[in-house]
Amino acid sequence: MPNTIIIGSGSYLPGRIIGRDYFLGSDFYSEDGVKIDKPAEETIAKFVEITEIENRRFIEEDLSNSQIGYEAAKIAIEDAKIDQEELDYIIYASNFGEVTVHGYSDFMPTMAARVKNKLGIKNRKCVTYDMLFGCPGWVEAMILADNLIKAKVAKTILVIGAETLSRVTDPHDRNRMIFADGAGAVVVKATDEENVGIIAHNTICDNGPELDYLANGPSINKESDQTRIFVRMQGRKIYEYALKNVPAAIKETIEDAGLSIEDINKILIHQANAKMDYAMIERLHKLYNVKDYDHSISPMTIQEFGNSSVATIPTMFDLIIKGKMEGQSFKEKGNIVMTSVGAGMNINAIVYRFP
Repeated sequence: MPNTIIIGSGSYLPGRIIGRDYFLGSDFYSEDGVKIDKPAEETIAKFVEITEIENRRFIEEDLSNSQIGYEAAKIAIEDAKIDQEELDYIIYASNFGEVTVHGYSDFMPTMAARVKNKLGIKNRKCVTYDMLFGCPGWVEAMILADNLIKAKVAKTILVIGAETLSRVTDPHDRNRMIFADGAGAVVVKATDEENVGIIAHNTICDNGPELDYLANGPSINKESDQTRIFVRMQGRKIYEYALKNVPAAIKETIEDAGLSIEDINKILIHQANAKMDYAMIERLHKLYNVKDYDHSISPMTIQEFGNSSVATIPTMFDLIIKGKMEGQSFKEKGNIVMTSVGAGMNINAIVYRFP
């Protein structure tokens, strides 16, 4: 049975840096629609204290999701040193598709088809899929790619995660300060080398009462236009759910790989918010009765790039492997975990071993 290895990566970080001052003119409302009676500056400062998000990236008005996905994909293909006509599949993870500047989603044609078009790929047998799976979409797309390769249906696959969340956030919701735009991509390929690449993966879907923890809805300011739909989340419930379930899912995946926490060199966790990510990594180590650990095991980009949903993990992977994250590198022949949690609620994790 072939294994799945990453042979190239790319990312696109919008050049528009959005700091805290961008939100100073905001009128923020609570989740129950009551205007928050304190200065925006105070609300923003508290937000930064909790999430550590000082800056985030937004795309320019003349750009689109598929365009930044294409930019990341083009770099990944060049890095992989392959002929793009060799691609058997393109799998594109997003939540809102091609969002217009007015905040309307468009999924037809698929995002993957749009990127294939932009790349100029002529191969009619190159199949284009979109992956809609919340923030864990890119990791789940990698799992799908691994399954296709192990089934010998495909040999070479382009996996993209890109999102433009700046266009679907409620201007009256404090949570809008979490979200950002960005794109990341990898090319994966089948190899006959044993015990390398994706050596274990795990997916959990809790779609009961958790379904509404992250969803779409009208503005929380009832006096504003109620026809627009924005991303809405119940922060406290998501935090409690993630802390209870994600560490256990990561541990199970590590054990499925026949490893322990001491064998893991890096954990690339979805950049949801700093407080939640720190808590999940700490809880994971507690499951192994480890109190003291090197916190650099879990790199963080959210402080400067914000939460770009499906793009956070592939972007981080690309930056690290290319030496663009200070103090971070991958160990030769080392093991890493890639894991995410998000709308659904869905959780997934991969253990990846460098060949």
